[in-house]
Amino acid sequence: MLLAMAADGVGQRIATGGRLDGMTFADLDLRARRVARLLADESVERLGMIDLNSDAVPLALFGAAYAGIPFAPLNYRLADDKLRALVERLAPATVLVEDDAVADRIGAPPGIVVLRRQELLDAAADPGIVPVEDAPDEPGRTAVLLFTSGTAGEPKAAILRHQNLVSYVLSSVEFAGAEETEAVLVGVPPYHIAGVSGVLSNVFAGRRAVRMESFDARSWVATARAEHITHAMVVPTMLGRILDELGDEGLPHLRSLSYGGGPMPVAVIRRALAALPRVDFVNAYGLTETSSTIAVLGPEDHRSAAASADPRIRDRLGSVGRPLPSLEVGIRGADGEVLPAGERGEIWVRGEQVSGEYVGRRATREDGWFPTRDAGLLDRDGYLYVLGRLDDVIVRGGENLSPGEIEQALLEHPAVADAAVCGVPDPEWGETVAAAVVFAEGEEVAVDVLREHVRLRLRSTCAPTVIEVRDALPYNETGKLLRRVLRDELAFGMQS
Repeated sequence: MLLAMAADGVGQRIATGGRLDGMTFADLDLRARRVARLLADESVERLGMIDLNSDAVPLALFGAAYAGIPFAPLNYRLADDKLRALVERLAPATVLVEDDAVADRIGAPPGIVVLRRQELLDAAADPGIVPVEDAPDEPGRTAVLLFTSGTAGEPKAAILRHQNLVSYVLSSVEFAGAEETEAVLVGVPPYHIAGVSGVLSNVFAGRRAVRMESFDARSWVATARAEHITHAMVVPTMLGRILDELGDEGLPHLRSLSYGGGPMPVAVIRRALAALPRVDFVNAYGLTETSSTIAVLGPEDHRSAAASADPRIRDRLGSVGRPLPSLEVGIRGADGEVLPAGERGEIWVRGEQVSGEYVGRRATREDGWFPTRDAGLLDRDGYLYVLGRLDDVIVRGGENLSPGEIEQALLEHPAVADAAVCGVPDPEWGETVAAAVVFAEGEEVAVDVLREHVRLRLRSTCAPTVIEVRDALPYNETGKLLRRVLRDELAFGMQS
């Protein structure tokens, strides 16, 4: 429906590709319908994908929708055995791959038809393939399957139904609201919820999308300039690298830059606001299970927080903003009780865009509320602060400590560019606080100074027992800190 509306309303606009030679919305719709015919002829139940960003992504997503089957993009960075295991879970399915090298990685599992990217693009352009007319009108059908990272056990397959995704788009995007000159630069991988929701949102808005196969800061900046990019979405680790590449030329066409996928160091966003004063910055917080964004810190919030002398307003740069009007968001305690403003607990969310569902298991409660397993608080003005995963809470001598709170305290020191905190085993306290920090360029300070800095801002129990200085912290490609990896490394370092 979203693509058909765009094809009818702004059909001659370029939907994907270069500003001089891209594919129009009308052509994207026609080609997606041909892809659907190709899938229908194979009689498969799912369309998997192991590929980088390209024009094949929207063709596969909408082609699967027109065919009435789920689209399941997979993480191409997984080890071969883990990737094959996910492919086997999709059978019977067609799996779209970049090329023969990727096809060799997964082999020939039973019930799997392998389709190369160029084969899909050729079929989409083939006038001899009769396009399907209409997609099955079943809002409750599964639209997308997204596998979790699986850092603790086997990855779960999150189910996103058509009604979830469409609800998110309709509540957050104005149809054909983009100007014809607008273009978005896509650097988020297609197997991430931001990659999926970005396709849908920009199609519905009528905005051209330029896709980068993988992120490189220098190429990102060059592409943004050459393609007159007006909008972009980045993860926190990307933004700092982009700022390093700007030079004097800046980004003359950029109007809006959204970020999410993990905590943004306040120092980095302040630097970005100073370097790009005409750009509207948006912090978007969401989860796979909620079809993307559930809270937004908008441009005016960024500007007012950066300029304010009031600590309560200034601190909002560390928040994720206020919940979308179409959603209910609350903070609850360990027993599920609703907590008042300012108290820490678990973030719960309810609304039509919320799935909270996995293959074989539903995580939403009977009344529709979904416990996110993220720790957070809502202040009295309705701003949401995310304090990390509940599983990451450090229990030191019976006291619960928030890694996110300690990280923010460390990042307030001018010598610290990045910081991560976790709990490691301790024979006396059960767990103790360990931290890894990255110094800003040209800066260095004794770890005892950082320890005292945290103690003065929080309390003595929050001061890290060990602080390790590093050149970089471990992040995955979507900007999420690999806290379990860091915890194992810090614990091993303390033992040795």
